[in-house]
Amino acid sequence: MLSASIARQVRAAFSRFPAANQGNIAILFAVALLPLLSFMGAAIDYTRANRARSSMQAALDSTALMLAKDLSDGKITTDQISAKASAYFNALYTNRDARSVAITASYATGGSQGSTIQVNGTGTVITEFMKVAGFPTMNFNTNSTAIWGSVRMRVAIALDVTGSMDNDGKMDALKPAAKSLIDQLSALAKNPGDVYVSIIPFAKDVNVGASNYNASWINWSDWDDDNQTCSGWWPNQTCTPKNHNTWNGCVTDRDQNYDTQNTAPTGGPSTRFYAEQYNACPAQLMPLSYDFAALKSKVDSLTPNGGTNQPIGIAWAWQSLTSTAPLNAPAEEANYTYKKVLIVMSDGLNTQDRWPSYGNGQTQFSGQIDARQRILCDNIKAAGITIYAMHVNTDNDPTSAVLQYCASTPDKFSTVTSATQIMAAFNSIGSSLSKLRVAQ
Repeated sequence: MLSASIARQVRAAFSRFPAANQGNIAILFAVALLPLLSFMGAAIDYTRANRARSSMQAALDSTALMLAKDLSDGKITTDQISAKASAYFNALYTNRDARSVAITASYATGGSQGSTIQVNGTGTVITEFMKVAGFPTMNFNTNSTAIWGSVRMRVAIALDVTGSMDNDGKMDALKPAAKSLIDQLSALAKNPGDVYVSIIPFAKDVNVGASNYNASWINWSDWDDDNQTCSGWWPNQTCTPKNHNTWNGCVTDRDQNYDTQNTAPTGGPSTRFYAEQYNACPAQLMPLSYDFAALKSKVDSLTPNGGTNQPIGIAWAWQSLTSTAPLNAPAEEANYTYKKVLIVMSDGLNTQDRWPSYGNGQTQFSGQIDARQRILCDNIKAAGITIYAMHVNTDNDPTSAVLQYCASTPDKFSTVTSATQIMAAFNSIGSSLSKLRVAQ
C-alpha cells in the first residue's frame, strides 16, 4: 500500500511538472547568461588585441621611416638594420597587453620603386575570457614598408589671402607657419627635384602674372568689355579696348564645366582663363619649384585683400601640378613614382566668384560656389591627388562643410580657432606628408 501511495504521488508530481512555472525566468536567465558573458568577454579580448596591433602598426611605420632616413643619410649600414630596427621599435612600442613581441627588418634596393625597408611585427595577447572557450591567446601581425630613392613628391599650397586674413593676427601667424612647412618639405629632398612646391595665393581671383598678357591661354572677352574707351552715342558709338599690357595679371573662373577640370586651355575660348582687372589682385602665384628660399620669399610677400573664392585657388593649385599649359609642371620621369598633394587653407566661407548671382562678396547665394567646389574636389581626388584642407575659424563661423568634404579623408581636415594654432596645424600636415613615404 505504501509503495502504491508513493507511486501515485510521483505520477502526480510528474503530471504537474509541465504546467509548473515557478522559477522558469531564473533558469532561462542562467542558461542565457553564459553565452552573453562569453560574447562580451570575446569583444573585450578582441578590443585588446586590436589595440595592440594598431599600436604596433604606428610603431612599425615610424621605425621604417627612421631606418630609411638613417640609410639614406649614411648614418647606418645595411648590417646594422636589424639592431637599429629593434632599438627604434622597442622605444616606440609600449602596449602592455602584447606578449612574445618580435620584429624583423629587411632591406632591398634596385627594384622598380628604389630602395625599400620592410619591417614585420608579430605578437600575442593572453585572453581573459576567451580562454574559457579554449582560446588562451590571440595572435596578431602587421608590417610597414618605406620606399625612397625613386619616390618624388609634388605639393601645391593654396593660401587664402582675403581681407579677413588681416584680422586676429592670422596673416602674421600664417607666414612663419607656411615657411616652416616648406622647411619640412625641403628636408625630405635628398636631390634637386625630389620635392617640388608651388604657392597659390587666392582671393576672388588668382594672379598668374601680368607678363603673360600675350599668352594664348588668356580669354580677353570680359576684360575688353570692362576696360575700354568709348566715344559717340549709341548706335554710332565706337569703343577701343585698352592695351592688354595694362592688365594686372588676375584671372577668374573658367566657363563651366572647365572651372572644375584641369583641361589644357588649347581648345575654344571656353577652355581659356578669363582675364579680370580685379582691384584686390593678390600676389602672383609661384609654380612648382625646388628653390625653397624663393618659395619662402613668396610667402613673405603676401598681403590680405578681397573676397573669398576657394575654388579659384584650388583650381590653380591643381593646374600647378599639371604638366600642360598654363603652368607646365616639370615632366614626370618614367623611373620615378610621384606622390601629389594639394593643401588648401582658408579662413572663411565662400562669398563670391565670377558669377554675381552666386555671391556678392559678403554672402554666398544658395550654396552655388560650394557646389562647384565639391565637383572640383571630386575630380582632383579622382586624379589620385591627396587633398589636405584647413579652416582657420577665429570668428566662430560654422565649420566649413565644403572644406571638410574636399579633404581626402577626415584626418586630413583641420580647423583652428586662433592664430596661435596655425603653426601647429601646418607642422602636423608636414609630419603627415613625411609619412607618405610609408607605402603599406
